[in-house]
Amino acid sequence: MAEGSTVDLIRLADGESSLEVRVLGRTMPGVLTLHDYLDAEIVVTSGFAQGRLDVCLAPDDLDSWSQVLGELAAGRDAVWMDDGRNPEIRFEPSGQDGVAVFVVEDLAASGTSVRVPVRLASGWADEHHERLHRVRAAWPQEVVETSPGSYEWRR
Repeated sequence: MAEGSTVDLIRLADGESSLEVRVLGRTMPGVLTLHDYLDAEIVVTSGFAQGRLDVCLAPDDLDSWSQVLGELAAGRDAVWMDDGRNPEIRFEPSGQDGVAVFVVEDLAASGTSVRVPVRLASGWADEHHERLHRVRAAWPQEVVETSPGSYEWRR
C-alpha cells in the first residue's frame, strides 16, 4: 500500500446520501502498543447534512464490523463501535426494499447525531466483506498481546 493511500472500509451511497468510513493509515506505526490501531474518518453526506469525524479503529473494531455485516446481510438491526470510544453507528433496515437507515451519534465529543436513509446497491454485503479484507491486507495485525498489558511483535 502506497504511503498516504486510503481504503474505504464502508461506502454506502445512493447518489443522494452516503456513509463512508475511510481508513487513512496506522495511528502510531512502530509503537508496539498502538501499531495496530488505525486512523480513520467517518464522512456523512445527504441533501440536508454533511459531516466528518476522526476516529481511531482498534483491531477489535474490525472484528466487530465483520459481525455487524453478518447481521445487516440477514436484515437485522446492528450497532458498530458502541463502546463509547468512537462515535456509534447504528444500522436499521427500514422495511422498504433495499433501504436502510444509518445513524451516526457522536454523543461523547460533539453531542450530535445524524439519521440518514440510503438505498443499498445489490451485492453491497459481499462488496463490504471485500473492503474489510482489503483493509486487513493493507494493515495486517503485527502485534500480539501475550498477557494483559504485555505486547510483542508477531513472528
